[in-house]
Amino acid sequence: MSEYSEWTPSEAREWIAVPREWDDKYSHGVLGVVTGSQDYPGAAVLGVDAALHTGVGMVRYLGPERATSLVLSRRPEAVTIDGRVQAWLLGSGMGEAPQDPQTAAWLSTALQSGHPLVLDAGAVGMAGTARGPVVITPHHNELARLLRADVADVVSAPENWAQRAADSLGVTVILKGHTTLVCGVGGSYSITAPTTWLATAGTGDSLAGILGALVATHAKGIAGDVGVLTQLAATAVLLHGLAADRAGRGGPFTVLALNARLPEAIAALS
Repeated sequence: MSEYSEWTPSEAREWIAVPREWDDKYSHGVLGVVTGSQDYPGAAVLGVDAALHTGVGMVRYLGPERATSLVLSRRPEAVTIDGRVQAWLLGSGMGEAPQDPQTAAWLSTALQSGHPLVLDAGAVGMAGTARGPVVITPHHNELARLLRADVADVVSAPENWAQRAADSLGVTVILKGHTTLVCGVGGSYSITAPTTWLATAGTGDSLAGILGALVATHAKGIAGDVGVLTQLAATAVLLHGLAADRAGRGGPFTVLALNARLPEAIAALS
């Protein structure tokens, strides 16, 4: 098993794509997002909001009518029609059960696109059907289900199980927890959160959005070296914790407040 090293702000700094003078909304990265559901529309709002606060040329959101309405209400700059993208974020706020026909079609198109994919929540189990490079974002229970393992075993040896998932599925893994583990062909890293207040609903949706933005803005680099995904995943986790620490200042915070502190957390890296 590979040894996990701590991922630091100085390393993360290298993975922030600052727009160049000649960039536009397309060249700076377009993230396609298929998340949320009639039962959990807020997941779509949180992920899109996080992606836009992280910095990306455009977010294309495709989802149920209720979620779409809420996304546009919170983030009117989101585009809600299909079109070209450089990466996809799938699954936040969705269960593992089959989706409605339109959502199922969007998921299938994304999975077969060949673009880099961030698979969260209900899409984690779809890793085996994806054509492009994949990052999965399970917590311990989800990883146990994916690998048909006992949750207690995963909890007792998370480093082993995260690496096993990365090796057997050929993906980059973010195993979420107070100390989050990231592993893939690009290395093995650990990131300990600066606050325990991240243990609240919706923070995983935010992390997925942050990662989606980073992946979309580095799509060309990923095409040349899939190991880039591991560094991007570790950077997303680090930024998530830094923004949470700023939002709560030692106390609780809302997920939208966490998202709002992402720009200054990113600026502090430079």
